[in-house]
Amino acid sequence: MRVTGGSDASVARLLPWTGTGGKPCYVVGDGTGYVSRKADEVEDIQLDMAYELLGHADGLLTESSVTAPELHFLARRLCESLEQVQRIAESRGSRLEAVLPQARPSQAPPPPPRPDIETSP
Repeated sequence: MRVTGGSDASVARLLPWTGTGGKPCYVVGDGTGYVSRKADEVEDIQLDMAYELLGHADGLLTESSVTAPELHFLARRLCESLEQVQRIAESRGSRLEAVLPQARPSQAPPPPPRPDIETSP
């Protein structure tokens, strides 16, 4: 999301946490402020936890004695982790789209005639 005002445009960044009632939180700026740095730290922690959880899941799912409550607990944590990673991806994708030049359709010139094909007037 691009926010314009004054002499420059800023990107509204989706933060890796939610507000009251699960509503999304945003920060507007150039990405160098205190809230942006804290968001970077939280994203790093969430991604590290996701990797650790995947390793734990892999180990647990190879055990034959795993119980239904253990699987349920694992599934809940995997869902939570996936939601966090999805939010990070959405946030980073939005910021990337905002800084990349917009692709504009161009009028490509017609291809040159092939010399091996005869054309009649």
